[in-house]
Amino acid sequence: MKHEDLQYLLVDLPGDIRRLKDAGEFSHMRRVIEMRLSGEKLTEPMRKRLELELAMTQMLDAAYPYSAEEAAALAAGSIRDFTPAELEHYRDLDAADWIYVDAQVRYRRNFLTNLIKTRPELEARVLDEKRLNDQHSNRDMLEKMMAKMREKGGAAVKFRIRASVQVKPEAYRPGKKIRVQIPVPVEGSQMKDVRILKISPEPAHVAAPDYPQRTVCFEGVYPQETVFQVEYEYVNRMRYVKPDPARVSASQPRFYTEELPPHIVFKPYIRMLASQIVGQETNPLIKARKIYDYVTTVPTYSFMPPYFCVEDLPGFMATRLKGDCGVFSLLFITLCRAAGVPARWQSGLYTTPMEIGCHDWSQFYVAPYGWMYVDGSFGNSAHRNGNEARRDFYFGNLDPYRMVAATEFQHEFDPPMDFMRYDPYDNQEGEAEYEDGGLHNSQIYTDQEMLEIQELDD
Repeated sequence: MKHEDLQYLLVDLPGDIRRLKDAGEFSHMRRVIEMRLSGEKLTEPMRKRLELELAMTQMLDAAYPYSAEEAAALAAGSIRDFTPAELEHYRDLDAADWIYVDAQVRYRRNFLTNLIKTRPELEARVLDEKRLNDQHSNRDMLEKMMAKMREKGGAAVKFRIRASVQVKPEAYRPGKKIRVQIPVPVEGSQMKDVRILKISPEPAHVAAPDYPQRTVCFEGVYPQETVFQVEYEYVNRMRYVKPDPARVSASQPRFYTEELPPHIVFKPYIRMLASQIVGQETNPLIKARKIYDYVTTVPTYSFMPPYFCVEDLPGFMATRLKGDCGVFSLLFITLCRAAGVPARWQSGLYTTPMEIGCHDWSQFYVAPYGWMYVDGSFGNSAHRNGNEARRDFYFGNLDPYRMVAATEFQHEFDPPMDFMRYDPYDNQEGEAEYEDGGLHNSQIYTDQEMLEIQELDD
């Protein structure tokens, strides 16, 4: 499978295979798919769709490893007095994510972290006090930065980061050529003074500074102990805006209002939802704000299965009313575009003195202000914590604790991977493949280390 095969996710599965998938009969479904693929009657689009489904369900199966008993025991080890009945309660709320795998209930690998992050009543019972202190420290840091940006009109922070990828011993293939791609900052927008300081070993290619999903590419035969490493620095300069609907220009652009299959698609429910949210409003800034208010106050934050396993990412949140940072962004972008407001993707890393982690957010365009920012998941978190001032900040603005590695959703690498990436949509930690197939993210070590962080006088 290749990157361009993602378009075949729009092909409907045959009814019998859909029923098997929905019932979690993965073993039976795989047997049926393999039988169909060995036949001669399949059209090429259906063959591609079934090949995608086979890969998706294999990854989905691995993402849900815990039985109900194992999940309850795991939660009891981290949350004071947690009971199996509570797990069943959160399953009924669709807060403890689960699927059927061959007639057994299985919980997602990170279900516990998700419960603690999104349920204050469980957060208060966490046995690990350091986890709670880190969350509170992070919120305090953001509050100080937001206050500074409001007062001074913006902020600038300089970062130096080291990113690395290493193939795990059990996945290493002696004498085989491997391609490894490590994300690096995209020059432009808020990312300034980007410099790649060190690369080890010698790279095969470094993508152009403004490439939409920028990477350093390594290619060759390497010893097992090889650590692929890139050290870079950049300055993130953010201005503070408080957009006024009265200042919005009469003439507005139409770029970034098109569909981007298979996910940013104006399906009937998306059109209906956009119409309900926006109503008769014609001012694009107010449209975007109405969509932001819906996205940040109605759905609930929740970790996701691997994106490759989800057939319709914006639809997942639109119908199940939950999702992670990327799905918040995609629903905002899709609804904005359906309503005629230009919107686009940004993603990379959330980079603070306390943590570095993967994160996604979005931008929308209204003249005369130009491109402005939205962080739907941070806005949702602020709403969950009763902090409406913080939620208001993340409509139009963004804190500077970011590294932008992708400015377009679902964009190919340069050079492209020969096989489907583990995450074919985003670009945050790194990807690797051998000549005969790609590597799952569980087969590689990835790391991002903060070497220096410095607030600048903007």
